Amino acid sequence: MQDAFVRAAERWPQDGAPANPSAWIVTTARNAAIDRIRRERTLARKTELLARAETLPMDEEATIPDERLELIFACCHPALAPEAQVALTLSLVGGLETPEIARAFLVPEATLAQRLVRAKRKIRDAGIPLRVPAEHLLPERLQLVLATIYLVFNAGYGPPVRRELCGEAIRLAAVLATLMPDEAEAHGLHALLLLQDARRDARVSRAGELVLLADQDRSLWDADEIGQGRRALERAFSLRLPGPYQLQAAIASLHFEAETDWAEIALLYGRLAELSPSPVIELNRAVAVAMADGAEPGLEIVDGLSGLEQYHLWHSTRAELLHRLGRDAEAGNAYSRALELAPTETERAFLQGRVALFQNN
Repeated sequence: MQDAFVRAAERWPQDGAPANPSAWIVTTARNAAIDRIRRERTLARKTELLARAETLPMDEEATIPDERLELIFACCHPALAPEAQVALTLSLVGGLETPEIARAFLVPEATLAQRLVRAKRKIRDAGIPLRVPAEHLLPERLQLVLATIYLVFNAGYGPPVRRELCGEAIRLAAVLATLMPDEAEAHGLHALLLLQDARRDARVSRAGELVLLADQDRSLWDADEIGQGRRALERAFSLRLPGPYQLQAAIASLHFEAETDWAEIALLYGRLAELSPSPVIELNRAVAVAMADGAEPGLEIVDGLSGLEQYHLWHSTRAELLHRLGRDAEAGNAYSRALELAPTETERAFLQGRVALFQNN
């Protein structure tokens, strides 16, 4: 705390007092304490920081010991709109093409392209410095950094699977959890990525066909990654600061049980929807409700959603629930619409099989 007041005395006369001085003091003191603990934790960690510091000029501090993670924090500048920050980072750091980023945001490609152009123009015209923020400012950019890493993972998770993207996202999440060990959501994201990646070999057949969770060969699941993911989730829970990534990781972990507790999963999705309202989360909750309580209440949730008319999974989910209720003509139409909107060849092949099934019947 004393160090924080010293920093305030040095910086505020030059930079001006922050909008919330007490929060600034607490955050700065907390990060200073974390940094001290981290430096003392292991010799390997100290060596990593020193090696990174040797590549910098003498008057700079190695805040983040990973160049790509540095770039992500730099791109998540608060002067840019959140959507622009994430899109720009996925483009510049993740190497994703505009169509891939547009699919991640569920927006037309032209809309996403305009966001990127506006973001780059604002950086140029306003002279926004894309540099790593001071250490005490890292927490305020954390949520967008987490979202970016998650979207990089999802872009690689496919189908088709791009393992280099998944592996890089997992690595970045691990570095972030080490860098900010008291941030529960950093551990939560790391856990989520590990648990999702553990099913990668079972999600697509040798013939390249999509395999639904219920039909996957459990012997292909990566037991080591499941264990790592659950340990990361335990670390997150131990900090007692619940968040969306921890809830998603908890849901992913439940899917590895011998018998899936769909009622518990539905409750977790309900809590997740409270923390991060989203029609996609509600769509997932509808599936869990349908599995726990029957197709009719699930379909009621699906039909009450808006904004997903161009999302192929909304139509395919609705089709499956209609089929379970015996409304096969409507189900066939819904599957046909899902097929029209499916973004990848793997998903189109799966949906073509579904459409053919209803046409033959």
